[in-house]
Amino acid sequence: MYSYDRQMPGFPSFGGQSQFPGSGQMQPPFGSPPFGGPQGGFGQGGIPQGGFGQGGPPQGPPPSTIPPETQVSAFAVDPGGIRRCLYRFTFIRLNNGRGFWFYPTFVGRTSVAGYRWRPRQFRWDYFGIDLNRIRSFSCS
Repeated sequence: MYSYDRQMPGFPSFGGQSQFPGSGQMQPPFGSPPFGGPQGGFGQGGIPQGGFGQGGPPQGPPPSTIPPETQVSAFAVDPGGIRRCLYRFTFIRLNNGRGFWFYPTFVGRTSVAGYRWRPRQFRWDYFGIDLNRIRSFSCS
């Protein structure tokens, strides 16, 4: 896993320590998610700070009902398609059949990052995944 240095954006640091003072953890290799205002920045553990719609996690749990899977494609998920789900509750189904609630805050060319719901811990964790691992998605 990489961490990125604030002074040299895009250059990985392989020392195993975060370049962000006080974080104590390595940063995700997906770049910085967009922030909506001056409240943005990194909080404890390198997790982006900010309110609803500013890169932070939702304030509560996702919907209790899982949407039905309607379309399955043999092709990788397109970044343009999943971009419409930014800052919305999204149910992700992986190629291996597993599924989970996700709250995307950043979409790149080949990956998406945001917050994954962990029902056993009843919390959102920052998470990123390659688009080619996603079989389908549905956002509300």
